[in-house]
Amino acid sequence: MLTLEIVLPRPHVGQKAVSKDAKRFNILAAGRRWGKNTLAEEKIIQPVLAGDPAAWFSPTYKTLADDWRRLRELLVPVTKGKSEQEHRLELVTGGILDMWSLDEPDHARGRGYRRVVLDEAASVPDLEYAWQNVIRPTLTDYSGDAWFISTPKGLNFFHTLWLRGQDRKLYPEWGSWQRVSSENPYLPPDEIRNAQEELPEDVFAQEYLAQFLEGAGGVFRKVLEAAKAERQDQAVRGHSYVLGIDLGQMQDFTAVMAVDCDLKHQVYMDRFKELDWDTQATRIDAAVARFNPVGIVLERNAATHMVERLQKRGLPVIPFLTTNASKHQVIMELGKGLETGSLQILSDRTLIGELQAYRAEKLPSGTFRYGAPEGMHDDTVMALALAWWGAANARPRVAIKVAQPTWHIR
Repeated sequence: MLTLEIVLPRPHVGQKAVSKDAKRFNILAAGRRWGKNTLAEEKIIQPVLAGDPAAWFSPTYKTLADDWRRLRELLVPVTKGKSEQEHRLELVTGGILDMWSLDEPDHARGRGYRRVVLDEAASVPDLEYAWQNVIRPTLTDYSGDAWFISTPKGLNFFHTLWLRGQDRKLYPEWGSWQRVSSENPYLPPDEIRNAQEELPEDVFAQEYLAQFLEGAGGVFRKVLEAAKAERQDQAVRGHSYVLGIDLGQMQDFTAVMAVDCDLKHQVYMDRFKELDWDTQATRIDAAVARFNPVGIVLERNAATHMVERLQKRGLPVIPFLTTNASKHQVIMELGKGLETGSLQILSDRTLIGELQAYRAEKLPSGTFRYGAPEGMHDDTVMALALAWWGAANARPRVAIKVAQPTWHIR
């Protein structure tokens, strides 16, 4: 009789406690290096070894590549078929493991699973939509269960689900846990102490103590409160507009935002990728035609040709040179606009997710480096920041009324 063996690390006390107390829907908030990946891999391997279908969800395509490589290698002894393109493993037991990126959650519609694992769930741009509209229905056929595993990232939908797991009376099928990094016996204690001494208090609290903090590690506050603007498909007569454009290459997104300077509202958004420069220019031209902007702000560092192209047409281009100082300025202005309520934005799940995930890292020099967490995007954030900055710096269009001469005949 042939025996196939998969060797997993022995779970530590904290991992055993979480597994023992598991419910149908499980939310684990754990600090860095606690052993989240180890537990997640154990949970996803169990059903496929038993012959059932299961699915692993990663926040982005980039993180999916690493997760796929790790699980594919781990399951080599029991794999009879695989699809690199579809990220799908077929096991000798009859079990199937599908792996998905939540950049585009709708791709998983119509599937059925015994168990799903959402890795780094707090970093998913729109976890609420992905869970309610796509992933939860995949558990219906098998009465399946789910594991949300992540380090916290502020008070987002992951936190909402975690609170649900704390109320066992109202939500008996839900369970949640909060585990600190030091619970991992394989993590050197000196490493934890050094991190506590070197990192800002709120960053350490979030990343190592797994605490949910409003805006912790993030830049923008009151994002959801600001998401009240109404979309405009074309200019309103008498209003002035500014476009902010963050240009992307073939693998990156390009984002175009329009801000109504009179209402102080973001009223339009276009986002696309994998388009050549000529096609991108066509999409930008369409936005220009809609709003006849008084200013078009775009980064000149890597898009000089696009700046020149628009300038040759006589359009009001405002080239923006991105440096650490100038980026700090526009990001701080955007943050102020959101927090004070001066700016209202569209209720778009990609935009809201990128704003909530956007981070500031303090460098040894005392300056800050801004950007999205690894594997995520920030194109909508930058386009909005440029549009909001441009709305404060563009010259409004002044209507000049010329009085007709009056002739008096005597």
